[in-house]
Amino acid sequence: MTSIHILLLIPILAAFLIPVIGRQFPKLHLGWAALPIPIVLFSFFVSKVSSISAGETFTGSVAWIRALDLYFSVYLDGLSLIFTLLITGIGSLVVLYSIFYLSKERESLSHFYAYLLLFMGAMLGVVLSDNLMVLYLFWELTSISSFLLIAFWFRRKKSRYGAQKSFLITVGGGISMLVGFIMLQVMTGTNSVQEIIAMRDSIQEHELFVPALVLILLGAFTKSAQFPFHIWLPDAMEAPTPVSAYLHSATMVKAGLFLVARFTPVFGGEATWFWLVSGVGIFTMFWGSFSAVRQKDLKALLAYSTISQLGLIMSLFGLGSAALQGGASAESVIYTKAIFAALFHLVNHSTFKGALFMVVGIVDHEVGTRDIRKLGGLISLMPITFTLTVISSFSMAGLPPFNGFLSKEMFFTAVLNANEMTIFSMDTWGLLFPIIAWIGSIFTFTYSMIVVFRTFLGPYRREKLEKDPHEAPVGMLISPIILCMLVILLFFVPNRLSDYLLSPAMNSILPAYQNMDGLIPKISPWHGFNLELFMTAGVVLLGAFLLRTYRYWNVVYDFFPEKRSIDRGYQWMLARGESGSKRATDRYMTGFLTNYLYYIYGFLLLVVGGTLWLTGSIVIDTSNDAPVSVYEGIIIVIMATAAISILFTKSRMTATLLNGVLGYSIAIFFVLFRAPDLALTQLVVETVTTVLFLLCFYHLPEWSKEERSLKVRFPKMVVSIGTGALTVLLALSVQGNKMFESISSYFEDSYKLAGGRNIVNSILGDFRAFDTMLEVVVLFIAGVGVYTLIKLKEPKGGDDIERE
Repeated sequence: MTSIHILLLIPILAAFLIPVIGRQFPKLHLGWAALPIPIVLFSFFVSKVSSISAGETFTGSVAWIRALDLYFSVYLDGLSLIFTLLITGIGSLVVLYSIFYLSKERESLSHFYAYLLLFMGAMLGVVLSDNLMVLYLFWELTSISSFLLIAFWFRRKKSRYGAQKSFLITVGGGISMLVGFIMLQVMTGTNSVQEIIAMRDSIQEHELFVPALVLILLGAFTKSAQFPFHIWLPDAMEAPTPVSAYLHSATMVKAGLFLVARFTPVFGGEATWFWLVSGVGIFTMFWGSFSAVRQKDLKALLAYSTISQLGLIMSLFGLGSAALQGGASAESVIYTKAIFAALFHLVNHSTFKGALFMVVGIVDHEVGTRDIRKLGGLISLMPITFTLTVISSFSMAGLPPFNGFLSKEMFFTAVLNANEMTIFSMDTWGLLFPIIAWIGSIFTFTYSMIVVFRTFLGPYRREKLEKDPHEAPVGMLISPIILCMLVILLFFVPNRLSDYLLSPAMNSILPAYQNMDGLIPKISPWHGFNLELFMTAGVVLLGAFLLRTYRYWNVVYDFFPEKRSIDRGYQWMLARGESGSKRATDRYMTGFLTNYLYYIYGFLLLVVGGTLWLTGSIVIDTSNDAPVSVYEGIIIVIMATAAISILFTKSRMTATLLNGVLGYSIAIFFVLFRAPDLALTQLVVETVTTVLFLLCFYHLPEWSKEERSLKVRFPKMVVSIGTGALTVLLALSVQGNKMFESISSYFEDSYKLAGGRNIVNSILGDFRAFDTMLEVVVLFIAGVGVYTLIKLKEPKGGDDIERE
């Protein structure tokens, strides 16, 4: 096991230790116990930067289930390094921020940090796994841990709803992704991602190639909140602000982007991949920014802005994938710059959006509301928070001197290049990309200014606030200050980031282009008077105009009423699904044992009987059967008579005794077949069963008179006779369809093999010892359960969880 394996498991193991530490040190804020973990992990991955930038990769594999080609394989390259640094670096800042944001007197911190560390380990597993199935395992673990984090304030109905919604959508996409992974495994015969990338050329013509592509993208789109799966992200904002800053700006929502980047070497150059990734991404970018402007809650605004920024990055990955059409060439290098812009903006977005979530959390924490309609005039009361908001918001708007300006300019370059593409029919549709990107950027500027001007400028309305506003404590300001310093620093020295992180990541996504001149562009804060700069000037002018005239044009949102939204469609499907499942359940969960037996035996007759009939497996061969003796025939007649008599008895006592006749007759059969141990066991079991029947019947009401009409009794007769006949046919067919030689001869030598003269005892005690032991354990667990239910007392009091 490599050092990466060990480090990967540290946060997951720590998640289980955090509650123990909390019980041992009740006065300790558990954030201080959790903080060293992401710091240590971040330090380790920083130490690998120079090696990765020099072209090295770090791999390791531990066998898990060899027969299924499951290996716990890790692969650290330029692409995964960027994500590990974001996960651990911003994770460290989020944990530090949460120490001052969450109160140890009012919050269950042991649960919070256990969930947070579990999520951190799951995200590291996603970006480091080189095995498809292991990647999927960690992928779904991120959904589970994020569900727990979003529902942390579980007494709120909106928190529970938001957690359920994100879970259903992301897990649904994850299952789709799993099917795509299985198709990839079928096509390549391996679960290794790197081996699949190496086999790209040999699988492109496979009939499963495009279906696998679409299914994997569904998983990526749901996780990264792409249209129309974006509806879960705004509701997930009910989570505490540290969760939003971590999951919904820097990590979880970036998992889908990572998946697209990792599989671009496999599917890039395919028209379906190009259009789905770039088309869905650019529309998501526009729709997210357009929807953000109408929001009245600051976190809801940031949620839609995150959707927009994720769409921007997704579209860049799609546009850049065109470079793989036709292989590496100097002409295709221009397309690779879109992927470079995607990686650059991915880092930039994590810095300014993480800071924005934190400052909005500060406003909420110190003012008591996030409602934009109640805020204003806070600049003099919270000057440091205002400064941080200006830096992060202006960077999101794409203004200098902040890093968002650089990557936004590169985004404009990429969409303008798309207009000149001659592949994938871009000569017809290419013009749409720069138009949609420019309009979306105008709305991006508008909502970025709303965060600043509507929160900190304008009239101060103390009567609408829940608290007296004041600046946040220093501890809560440290994390956003560090992020804002990065926002400014990356503007002035972007090429350091490019040389050490972006360039190795580019080589991971486009291995065919390694060391090609012109692949890695040099980033310059000033790139002259060009069309991109004029587009930025237009964004600022029109964005400012929309902000000032919002009251006049916001009627446009009336054309997109809430009752016709995608979110309302999700709620309708959820309600219909719940009501439909309830109706279906009510139809078969009737409370009558007779109906349940109909379902069980009817299904048995349909499936087993139908299979026997269709496959022609009903073959009866009695040539090797032993002759039936007179004594055996007599017992068979007695058993048949007793079984038929049960149908006509009117007394429970008589029915119980006749049922006992069947059991005791089987014991006699065991005696005749020279199995005294089995006969003794059967006698004991039958005696106990009969006594229990009589005891239960003693407490039951009188046997009501059964309706004896043909309509009621005929279905019972058909099912009963059919089940009995099927059982006999199945037993006889097994005898007539022997595919292998009997193993009974092996057990005849039980004395030599196991030291037992009784074959049955040897089978149960030696040959099947583990099976017998587990059966005993099952009986023991059942007994403990019965005893617990008997002794269990209904607790007093009730749960005060909010129901409405």
